[in-house]
Amino acid sequence: MVKLNRRAFNRGMLVAGVAAGLSSAYFARAQAAGKVVIVGGGAGGATVARYLKKDSPNLDVTLVEMNKNYTTCFFSNWYVGGFRDMASITHSYDKLANDYGVNVVTAKATGVDGNAKTVTLEGGDVLSYDRLVLSPGIDFRYDLIEGYDDAAAQVVPHAYKAGPQTELLRNSIVNMREGGTFVIATPPNPYRCPPGPYERISMVAHHFKNNNPTAKIVVVDPKGKFSKQGLFEEAWAKYYPGMIEWVGADFTGGAIARVDVNAMELEDAAGELYKADAMNVIPAQKAGMIAQAAGAANDSGWCPIDPANFKSTLVPDTYVLGDSSIAAAMPKSGFSANSQAKVVANSIGAELAGGRAFPARFRNTCWSLVAPNDAVKVGASYAAGEEKVEVTDKFISATGEDAALRDQTYNEAIGWYDGITSDMFG
Repeated sequence: MVKLNRRAFNRGMLVAGVAAGLSSAYFARAQAAGKVVIVGGGAGGATVARYLKKDSPNLDVTLVEMNKNYTTCFFSNWYVGGFRDMASITHSYDKLANDYGVNVVTAKATGVDGNAKTVTLEGGDVLSYDRLVLSPGIDFRYDLIEGYDDAAAQVVPHAYKAGPQTELLRNSIVNMREGGTFVIATPPNPYRCPPGPYERISMVAHHFKNNNPTAKIVVVDPKGKFSKQGLFEEAWAKYYPGMIEWVGADFTGGAIARVDVNAMELEDAAGELYKADAMNVIPAQKAGMIAQAAGAANDSGWCPIDPANFKSTLVPDTYVLGDSSIAAAMPKSGFSANSQAKVVANSIGAELAGGRAFPARFRNTCWSLVAPNDAVKVGASYAAGEEKVEVTDKFISATGEDAALRDQTYNEAIGWYDGITSDMFG
């Protein structure tokens, strides 16, 4: 059963009172449900679906997601490090369907016709919509690394879409030979979760420290700097001294050139060759393929939006949020997508269900676990400017913080995970 808050209840009573004095034909037209199709059931799409049905229960909301259950990319590094099991980061859509009345369709969306306002599913089914929400996450620029494609990723994982890839990565480090070398190739900007690869390095190092202490980690980075760099480097020196070597753009030539998954070799743009016993390659990224198919992405590979409501600037009656969108100062994170989703739900509710539209406000925090009970964070608040999303205030953990504060941040991260997944899935 959907629980109505006081505002929704009062609005419903007002509508009921007015409708009593109208003809039955007018009443039927007034109650006709607008159709919303949402493609992508992650932090963005699932949140939009839940908030639309919670605040505007008469809307016809369909959520299209190719996976029956959703495994969060955020906190998947904790699984790699042995701090979580897979079940704890995997979630069902059952409450969205049963408690909120969302029509959950387990299928792959393959096409969008913006003129006809239809979404085509693999197998041929077609869904019509009044408003379309695209929140498909990321896809990869496999064309930029010789020898690395989807087939190669089944041997050397990217693990930047959580689930089987995450398990493959975890197994590769658990089974790596004693004293072996783990090579991780990080992506160029922009990409999903800027601190993500470096938290992953910390989690792999934690596993090696306890299970394979003579192992080495080599980080091949096309960038000259990275998110929370001072915090990560402080942690690596403190907890994993001598284990991690970071090779930045000054030495890599600013790109990963080639991968040979059979020989377990990686070559950077400067011609340096790295031999690995286990390897993780995170390629350059772009908006999810359905956003490309819809015509919502520009030449950058990402989707421009109106910062006030995340409407596509290229496709009418379409919203793009989360990792696929060009959200300016906002990073591509689960928290960002969840925050953007509430603005999108409010905008659609105002357009289709007569709700009130509120000014867009956004927030994001990215927590990173660096060692047991030691987490760091970075975040900001944002508002919609005339041309882009702008930062209104920001914060970051400091180097040299005491153990009690880091433990508090660690527990804060756990509480956030429980809160956001409840907010997504009910």
